[in-house]
Amino acid sequence: MAVKKVGILTAGGLAPCLSSGIGALIERYTEVAPEVEIICYRSGYKGLLLGDSFEVNRTVRENAARLHKRGGSPIGNSRVKLTNVADCVKRGLIQEGQDPLAVAAERLRKDGVDVLHTIGGDDTNTTAADLAAFLRQNDYELTVVGLPKTVDNDVIPIKQSLGAWTAAEQGARFFENVVAEQNANPRMLIVHEVMGRNCGWLTAATADCYRKLLDQLDFLPEAGLSRQRDEVHGVYIPEMEFDLEKEAARLRDVMDDLDCVNIFISEGAGVETIVKEMQSRGEEVPQDAFGHYKLDAVNPGKWFGQQFAAMIGAEKTLVQKSGYFSRAARANEKDLALIKRCADKAVECALAGQGGVVGEDEERGDELRAIEFERIRGGKPFNKNTPWFVELLSAIGQPHDSQQLQTS
Repeated sequence: MAVKKVGILTAGGLAPCLSSGIGALIERYTEVAPEVEIICYRSGYKGLLLGDSFEVNRTVRENAARLHKRGGSPIGNSRVKLTNVADCVKRGLIQEGQDPLAVAAERLRKDGVDVLHTIGGDDTNTTAADLAAFLRQNDYELTVVGLPKTVDNDVIPIKQSLGAWTAAEQGARFFENVVAEQNANPRMLIVHEVMGRNCGWLTAATADCYRKLLDQLDFLPEAGLSRQRDEVHGVYIPEMEFDLEKEAARLRDVMDDLDCVNIFISEGAGVETIVKEMQSRGEEVPQDAFGHYKLDAVNPGKWFGQQFAAMIGAEKTLVQKSGYFSRAARANEKDLALIKRCADKAVECALAGQGGVVGEDEERGDELRAIEFERIRGGKPFNKNTPWFVELLSAIGQPHDSQQLQTS
């Protein structure tokens, strides 16, 4: 089937690759298949259901490179699950009795779209998989080709998600300023909460990037400019097990010595424990359309801050979240190179009628390919035995998973 028209949408949370991903797709089509029409659906699957789209005209094509210089998504995002009928009805995206998948499919047919490009994380691409399956079962001639974005870097079996490297770098720069707050109060505990619901990769990578920033700075201990005070003193991710009381004893020694403690925590660390505690008090914990607990309501950084503060004798606790700062950044050079490779491959696969999510397939020797939708899922854990992470923990004096997690 000859491709005459493609649609593009971005969905889920932001990541430092969305704007550039759109730009890279537009540039590649303009380069190899300029006759192909391109439309963008506003606000992700919401725009698809409502038929809200715009044409990528000549001006946009000629200036697509500008999209590489911006963060966010110029066409807008939303969190919509096409198999969650009740939620789609509640939000006014479909009428009572309609099937969101059928509504989306009919919109694509009416718009004359031959290829739909989705740029999103595991939820976006599992929704794309649901749509692709529906299209196949109902004889729609349409190919869905996704690009994997998520700052969590937790999509199975994709080696590296778009935007994650940039998010780690930006989170490190965020904390480079925040750490100076230790000077504002004696016995200061600073908690840096980093995004990562089920995967600790971003927290670990952010801590690693931050320590590399420290390597580039000049210190003057005699005047109070001490690397030890600016250091990462603890890193806590969902994949790790640790004894809370023993960690607190270690951190109390740091506090007594340096008059401050800086810790990095994944936003998903200890969530189940915190939710159970909230529910035991009769509190209802809100969930999103995909059934995930809303982390701003659970607030792991605050919870861990309270636990550690009491145990290490902190006089003041400051919890800072770098997520919205880092995920809205423009892609860095490393991510730009990966985005271009994936976008070029996505266009190649689209023109050949090969659906799937384009990425480096860890189960196929890291080959860059359109990975079958049925193999895509979220929640890939970070390998806590990765050498650079083991070295990081050793450098800051933190035991590596030597005790069982005790957070209750």
